[in-house]
Amino acid sequence: MPRTPTPPENAVTLSFHVRYAETDAMRVAHHANYFVWFEMGRAAYCRERGIDYAAMETERGLFLPIVEAHCRYVSPARYDDLLTLAVWCKEATRRTLRFGYLLKREETLLAEGETYQILVDNAGRPCTLPPDLAEKMGG
Repeated sequence: MPRTPTPPENAVTLSFHVRYAETDAMRVAHHANYFVWFEMGRAAYCRERGIDYAAMETERGLFLPIVEAHCRYVSPARYDDLLTLAVWCKEATRRTLRFGYLLKREETLLAEGETYQILVDNAGRPCTLPPDLAEKMGG
């Protein structure tokens, strides 16, 4: 039996229940919801690390659009399952961030994923991550 991956110690975790609206007629979570959950995880990661993401956008004019997203589905999530999502910054460069995700139901791995984001300004031009944000993001 393959070993279930474990997140690094610097990962932020959050738990939530699969909502009925996130499932299909068989009460299985629709695959697109995994990316919504990954976004919830990134927001939790930022809050936990002292990053006000809304202020980053409104006050600094900095945005982190996703340029790549991957998810490997291992086992289905079902209505009302209690899930735990771990998220961490796998890599931070001057202009990009790569986040990792592990989604589990108890000890069962349901999915693992990754997003790749680039920092841009209000005009959509790539720019450099300010030192204070780079330090808080980790990586």
